[in-house]
Amino acid sequence: MPRAIRGILVECEPAIKSIIVNIDSKTHDYIIEELDETHLLIKENMITQLKAKIDDVSLFPCPWNLSWIAPPQCPITGY
Repeated sequence: MPRAIRGILVECEPAIKSIIVNIDSKTHDYIIEELDETHLLIKENMITQLKAKIDDVSLFPCPWNLSWIAPPQCPITGY
């Protein structure tokens, strides 16, 4: 019998996606499915932990819409 897993659709740049895939490759706790080069389905109950992990490896703190739809602004230029 199939099991349903609640997920959040994340749209991000390929560079951010590769960071998320790298984080997930160690434990496979975050990604339900890689959909294409800019979309991932992430486990809903793990999204807060994933945000914290991305902040740990990022130069700038992640803007926590994680570009769900809109791309993040540069913290230096504002564009």
